[in-house]
Amino acid sequence: MMKDLLKNLLGKFPFAVEAYWLLEGSKKPWNAHYQLAGLQEILPQAVADVKQFGLNADPPKKVCVFATLHYWIEQAGLVALALTGQGHQVELAYLPYAEWDRPISNFDLRMQHLYSQQVLLPAGDVMRIVPLLNFDLSDVKFSDYPPELKEIVRQVSDYDTQYTLQVEETDTKSKLYKLRLKRNTLAAMALYDWLAVSQPDVLVLPNGTILEMGVAYQIARLLGIRTVTFEFADQRERIWLAQDDEIMSHHTDELWQGLGGQPLPEAARKAVGDLIFARKNAKLWGDFARQWQQTPARGGSEVRQALGLDERPVALLATNVLGDSLTLGRQRISGTMAEMIVGTIRWFLGHPEAQLVIRVHPGELNTHGTSMVDVIQKNFPNLPEHIHLVRPGDKTNTYDLVETTDFGIVYTTTVGLEMAMTGLPVVVTGKTHYAEKGFTLDPANWQDYENILSKLVADPTAMRLSQKQVEQAWLYAYLFFFEFSLPFPWHLLWLHEDFQARPMRFVLSPEGQQRYAQTFGYLLGEPLDWAARGLARLPALSKQEETLE
Repeated sequence: MMKDLLKNLLGKFPFAVEAYWLLEGSKKPWNAHYQLAGLQEILPQAVADVKQFGLNADPPKKVCVFATLHYWIEQAGLVALALTGQGHQVELAYLPYAEWDRPISNFDLRMQHLYSQQVLLPAGDVMRIVPLLNFDLSDVKFSDYPPELKEIVRQVSDYDTQYTLQVEETDTKSKLYKLRLKRNTLAAMALYDWLAVSQPDVLVLPNGTILEMGVAYQIARLLGIRTVTFEFADQRERIWLAQDDEIMSHHTDELWQGLGGQPLPEAARKAVGDLIFARKNAKLWGDFARQWQQTPARGGSEVRQALGLDERPVALLATNVLGDSLTLGRQRISGTMAEMIVGTIRWFLGHPEAQLVIRVHPGELNTHGTSMVDVIQKNFPNLPEHIHLVRPGDKTNTYDLVETTDFGIVYTTTVGLEMAMTGLPVVVTGKTHYAEKGFTLDPANWQDYENILSKLVADPTAMRLSQKQVEQAWLYAYLFFFEFSLPFPWHLLWLHEDFQARPMRFVLSPEGQQRYAQTFGYLLGEPLDWAARGLARLPALSKQEETLE
């Protein structure tokens, strides 16, 4: 109690925390939750490598890199350093938060700020470090800034709350929303001041949709600054990135326009088939580090018997996990995913000539937000015999359900894509990357949705995909799973391990440049021409298959 009182007292006085840091804090082992230990260990050598092996860019670009949260700061620090090593003028800005959903005392925040400065000190030799907490906002008001910032902060705070609580609606009176609103407001002021003065050629940052990174992205777009957002999926040595877009929106239209429509190469078919087989059987495959099912496939007949399905047409409704960045702002024919699910069940209540199986996403077992099971049971305490609920914990393989299905209904889950790959007609009710590519049914509104359901129930066989559509679904799956991600040396989840395997000197070497230079160019905003890039990963996959054989 006395310690907390002392911290609160020191946090109120200018330079008191700084004095404490100089006298005591900097000499003690750092053991707070906010950790940059991984970056601290490798940074001096990485900086030395940049000095020794750094390349020259003609002309060099002015690049700003921004992140918050300690793990993203570590990642962004290496990205910034690598771009410096490519010969560019780089500024790394950060906000030293460990948690986005919990309040922090001024004392602890300033201590984390001073610790960050100490860790990042070696990087100051080769690039500019910009601690945004150093920006003096005491004499300015939010109203002094462009009015667009207010809407930016409101929208991002809304997403932050939904993302954190894993809900689809926001209580603007909640403590969490007020916390995010306050933090995003302060961040918006500092970010605007920094970017408006710096005017970089490109801003590089993680995610670009939520938290202070979402605010930074929106402000950069407001200022007309080119942006590149990045994220990591479940593949080792690969990165997702988007230029002047939020990466988690997964806008693949340019990818499809550049590479879609062509025949599916056999090597691509083999790679996708092997990946799907592994997913179906709850196994890992290749450089994919995510196990998509916990229960291996046992066959559709066993599931059909267990659920008591008869000869009537079967629709499979596969849900998403709420709060994921892939579900934020994806509404199309309904206000929320829950609204779509409830409306779909009501429609099937009036159509007992068909059966509906609702597969609630198994990922809900690892979440704390609203469960679609609760939503369904609240609205329909007693489901009729032709509507079946498969809960997240049920030992049911989703791919076995697909085998029993005549058509699919999805919000944004990739299960919809995989159903299309089997020839099943799939109705997509949310905004997802594989919609409107020629192999899904994409209703424009609710009435359109019900009309499509009526046609499917009447004759699902007549609505099955053509062989050409199936092949294009397979081609899209190959492009999304294998080509959409790009080569990159360090994954967020395995940062320290990856850096040991591929240190900065390797990345800047001729071999490293051959492997990664193109991706770093895209991070700098160089146009990503998918058609010119072609099926860049296919030769390596073909070679991998030959080796296995």
